[in-house]
Amino acid sequence: MGLIYLALYKGKGTLFNRLIRLWTRSKYSHCEIVMPDGRWLSASAMDGGVRLKMIELNLEHWDLIPLPWASPNIIWHLYGKHDGKGYDWAGIFFSQLLASGLHSRRRMFCSEFCAAALGFANPQRYSPAQLGEVVNRINRLPFVQLGHSLKEG
Repeated sequence: MGLIYLALYKGKGTLFNRLIRLWTRSKYSHCEIVMPDGRWLSASAMDGGVRLKMIELNLEHWDLIPLPWASPNIIWHLYGKHDGKGYDWAGIFFSQLLASGLHSRRRMFCSEFCAAALGFANPQRYSPAQLGEVVNRINRLPFVQLGHSLKEG
């Protein structure tokens, strides 16, 4: 079984992508969970909400962070529960722009979906950049590094 990755979008994208990067003061404007079989899971404004998609990886547009500790069962369960549900525009506004934490229980935005798929509490509080920072910190923990090296060995 291959690794699961967090993919962080750094490509030019749309005006919406530029606004997110400007607001979060980050080079990242979107995130996805990449499963070992090559399927990408997220909530996308362009695609109307939670969806599964095959995306051709272009490393000029994406940074990948391995998630050796992520549970495919939790990710697939969350995806199955939310597949086809709409994009959480209100959550972007209230959770990210106003930092109130308010969001829709029926809809999700990208970093909310990815954080929930990774089992994080209050997933609506994460931007793509914040999620990337937290995941990188988790990956640096000694027991995560040891567990990953044991899987490879």
